[in-house]
Amino acid sequence: TEHFVVRGRERRVEISEAGRDRVAELAETMPDFWKRVRRRELLVTQALAARHLYVRDQHYLVRDDKVVIVDENTGRVMADRSWEMGLHQMVEAKEDCEITPGRDAMAKITYQRFFRRYLRFGAMSGTATEVAGELWSVYGLRVVKVPSHKPVQRIAGPSQVYLTADDKWQAVVERVRTLHQQQRPVLIGTRSVAASEQLSALLTKAKLQHRVLNARNDEEEADIVARAGEAGCITVATNMAGRGTDISLGLGIRELGGLHVIATERNEARRVDRQLFGRCGRQGDPGSFEAILSLEDEIMDLYAPGWLKTLLRSTIRSGSPLGQKFGGVAMRVTQAILERRHARMRRDLIKMDRRLGDVLAFTGPME
Repeated sequence: TEHFVVRGRERRVEISEAGRDRVAELAETMPDFWKRVRRRELLVTQALAARHLYVRDQHYLVRDDKVVIVDENTGRVMADRSWEMGLHQMVEAKEDCEITPGRDAMAKITYQRFFRRYLRFGAMSGTATEVAGELWSVYGLRVVKVPSHKPVQRIAGPSQVYLTADDKWQAVVERVRTLHQQQRPVLIGTRSVAASEQLSALLTKAKLQHRVLNARNDEEEADIVARAGEAGCITVATNMAGRGTDISLGLGIRELGGLHVIATERNEARRVDRQLFGRCGRQGDPGSFEAILSLEDEIMDLYAPGWLKTLLRSTIRSGSPLGQKFGGVAMRVTQAILERRHARMRRDLIKMDRRLGDVLAFTGPME
């Protein structure tokens, strides 16, 4: 609009000069609280961000008349967290929830500075190789690869890229139907609560019995995970079923090929994708995975260049096998660009933290 611009890629809203003039005009008839320019423009910006950038059942849930933040990487609720600078209250107002008082931060510390305070510091992760350079530059930690306990039997299937989200979801349903007829257990990964419930509705319409694991029913997690490896079991889950979840295979499932995992969208970090795929083929068990994607997925819709999306549409529409291969590569390239951007943001945060620490230091440079 003429008053503001929504920057989806950067997750921020910018008010235009016309917008500032309009806000100033409205403030003339409002209480003195709105007379300060910076304060009112910040609050208006936060209100616009709450309306246009923060999506219910993706970035947050409404539970018991309260707004609860959902961690996009883990899919879990963060009940004790709130957004700062009035954003949380703006989201509450949008959802017609009770407005909670804002929180004042007594002290702040970055994760990077906090972890560097340990005398002895180490970690274990199945997906550390992707960030080996950052671990070395920030913490001075070298990544050492430990051989797997048993030979890996996990089979990677080709990625499928469709033009629209509707085409993708129909392909997912048909793929699940085929695997269900073979009595193989299937785990389908989605990026949000809304997406998991959308897929659930399609599976119900197709008369495919299944269970859903997301932040809305996290109290059922243990029971759902315990049954996810049984014959013919279909489980739709957000990233809650990714990192650290151990799905045991039922009787006779190894002979059928083990658990099959389907990713329905790329995450902003490859590590999160690998954590989902790692639910199958654990401890020497057989298993397989694939990705069924679309050009309307968030990672492509928001972050891929326009010319790339146009080229992908034409090649995929032509039906050429090259289109599918090119689509998968384009997804990976876009994902890599995002990872570099996030790494740069973390480096900038460290530099800012160091500068602030030096300015406020009393006894010398900060650690």
